[in-house]
Amino acid sequence: MSSVLNTVSSLRLSRVYNSNNNNHLRLPTHSVLTPPSVSFTRRRLTIRAADTDTNEVKSKAPDKAPAGGGSSFNQLLGIKGAAQETDKWKIRLQLTKPVTWPPLVWGVVCGAAASGNFHWNLEDVAKSILCMIMSGPCLTGYTQTLNDWYDREIDAINEPYRPIPSGAISENEVISQIWLLLLGGLGIAGLLDVWAGHDFPVVFYLALGGSLLSYIYSAPPLKLKQNGWIGNFALGASYISLPWWAGQALFGTLTPDIVVLTLLYSIAGLGIAIVNDFKSIEGDKALGLQSLPVAFGAETAKWICVGAIDITQLSIAGYLLGAGKPYYALALVGLIVPQVVFQFQYFLKDPVKYDVKYQASAQPFLVLGLLVTALATSH
Repeated sequence: MSSVLNTVSSLRLSRVYNSNNNNHLRLPTHSVLTPPSVSFTRRRLTIRAADTDTNEVKSKAPDKAPAGGGSSFNQLLGIKGAAQETDKWKIRLQLTKPVTWPPLVWGVVCGAAASGNFHWNLEDVAKSILCMIMSGPCLTGYTQTLNDWYDREIDAINEPYRPIPSGAISENEVISQIWLLLLGGLGIAGLLDVWAGHDFPVVFYLALGGSLLSYIYSAPPLKLKQNGWIGNFALGASYISLPWWAGQALFGTLTPDIVVLTLLYSIAGLGIAIVNDFKSIEGDKALGLQSLPVAFGAETAKWICVGAIDITQLSIAGYLLGAGKPYYALALVGLIVPQVVFQFQYFLKDPVKYDVKYQASAQPFLVLGLLVTALATSH
């Protein structure tokens, strides 16, 4: 651990030194008034406190926030460019990254649609909403908090102002949040099985399996995210396949052909996951994580990313055409076109600078394509 801390501190000191010479980074106001050695020591102690001593960590604003003060809206969504925050409940929400919930919620919608057995009555709507709460706020919130906990050393390099490496939230508070969200999600899953009258608790086991996958993705010794291919496919399957399966199992029967189809669609999820790896290249290199941008270089990795997204969707369109559903296939191709446009307009130009803008522009068309595919399989 001491070697990691020394690496973190050295990198930060190097950044401060380089910023004085090249003016590439803006120093916080207090750094101008404080000798670099004092700032260095304080930052090092902050990381140690967040990592080792639970009782000594107190809520405080991060000591290195994004330029421009950050956005309160970004803070609530849990994305980069977040404002400094000391309110503990806002920090807890930030750890769950609400911006990552919609794909899971949408996956439940797709599964319900694919079942062919969803009806617009009060009971089915209530079931679907409860399944969305399980998939989004509870289990995705659990996954994101867990991932931030095991990524605290990488974040200390890439995003030191985040809640855990900055010391804005204590170890006990993070761990209690992880357990609360996990048990809450599993409890809801069991309730849904009882409500649906399942003889075998399929929703519960899907939730349990997804939770285990989230753990081995983030935590040693397996830590799937250390391998760019396996880790990103696991992430893609978690965002596309698992919520779809839960929604379909809740209202109908989960069939082998749907399992295969959604796992194929998860290759597109692999591409989406690669988008998030570009911002972490520096920290991944420092800690030996073989993300695809690290393993292949940023230039090659960005083409792997868009290829996984586009070729997968075109393959699904071909499958629908071969299954005698040309209108659904045509609709899916029509949704792929704007994604390609945004890839050239934003992502391929600069995957780090435009990652959020690209995802906000292109992903709505991808998730609409998921619904088109779900509707096609339900008929």
